[in-house]
Amino acid sequence: MAFSHMTLDGFAASNTGMGLEWTHRGYSPDMGSFHDDHIRADVQTAVYGRKTFEGMRDHWSSVPDNPDATAHDLNHAEWVTNVDKIAFSTTLTDPKWHNTRIIAGDGAARIKELKAENGGALVIYGSPTLTHWFAEAGLIDEYRIIIHPVTVGAGTPLFLDKPTLELNLQETKIFDSGAVYTRYQVA
Repeated sequence: MAFSHMTLDGFAASNTGMGLEWTHRGYSPDMGSFHDDHIRADVQTAVYGRKTFEGMRDHWSSVPDNPDATAHDLNHAEWVTNVDKIAFSTTLTDPKWHNTRIIAGDGAARIKELKAENGGALVIYGSPTLTHWFAEAGLIDEYRIIIHPVTVGAGTPLFLDKPTLELNLQETKIFDSGAVYTRYQVA
């Protein structure tokens, strides 16, 4: 499964900062609870590319020390610290985050092995480049996307060089912010 935020113009990351600053505009409290019930609840292993992994690690590791953190943020920080994580990277040697394995070699082969031995869902969080690689290898069976009511004009598209991808809509939800959740099964 691949989970991503996306702009209306199709980008999973902009060209600024970590590339996700635009998600804050579309965030609403109902989105956090929905994420917990419909995405996080299904995750056995969170899968990241290096850039997303480093950003998530640095952000969520700092939340417990933030006096302004919400109860939801504290709960999510605890969950994401304790869930099994895989970071795909050829440069990281020490993940510096609890329950993290680094895979530097053939990621597609390793994910095939994990899917065969693992009963729970492996979920690519963000990580658009990793999502592209796994899509090309036929390893994504479902897309869960939150489309935000914003355009950024440039960045990393969620779908890259994939002329045809047949999807079956499974679920939708509109959040108070105007962001829209969609869940598609790959046909």
